[in-house]
Amino acid sequence: MIKLNVNHILYLVQAAEWTVLLSLIAFAGGSVVGLMLALLRVSKIGLMRALASGYIQIVQGTPLLIVLFLSYFGLGILGYKLDPLVAAGLSFTIYAGAFLGEIWRGCIEAVPRTQWEASDCLGLNRFQQYVYVILPQAVRLAIPPTVGFMVQIVKNTSLASVIGFVELARAGQIVNNSTFEPFAIFTVVAIIYFALCYPLSVAARALERKAHVGR
Repeated sequence: MIKLNVNHILYLVQAAEWTVLLSLIAFAGGSVVGLMLALLRVSKIGLMRALASGYIQIVQGTPLLIVLFLSYFGLGILGYKLDPLVAAGLSFTIYAGAFLGEIWRGCIEAVPRTQWEASDCLGLNRFQQYVYVILPQAVRLAIPPTVGFMVQIVKNTSLASVIGFVELARAGQIVNNSTFEPFAIFTVVAIIYFALCYPLSVAARALERKAHVGR
């Protein structure tokens, strides 16, 4: 019987690199979408607020697994066959954007109303208010929950295996199929996930304490 060896562990480590890559894609794409949604959610235009709110509610109310199926199999049926990495990146961008948008909307609205009034008194337009007054303060508030959400992104990448993307969890299944040592293999997988997520969790807690002290 084939036993777990160094080559298997190296394969899992290489798969972890794909997990990190997908997480970075999700965070980068989600940040762009999330910022737009957050700004639309606090817009003075009711239609813009309603559209952004509708997007967020639909995505947050839909399991990520379904989003993955729609991106990969759904678009495939329509003739747009995507590579598993592209489909996974698109799905996680949609997913992360909805949650980050709501997190950042809350942080923008948490900036005291007096800051808006003071910037109005200075004659700043809406764009200048955001750039010079509101967003710098909102960013400080947003860092802890954003880093905390990154942990969820890393763990949720395991769902990408359903569309054939070989990330860490899928690699563990592949190695298990050849070694039949599930306890040892998934212990290693769990350790790697812990090594990826724990530093982010510690950073999120530290940044949250720092933010409260700053306030």
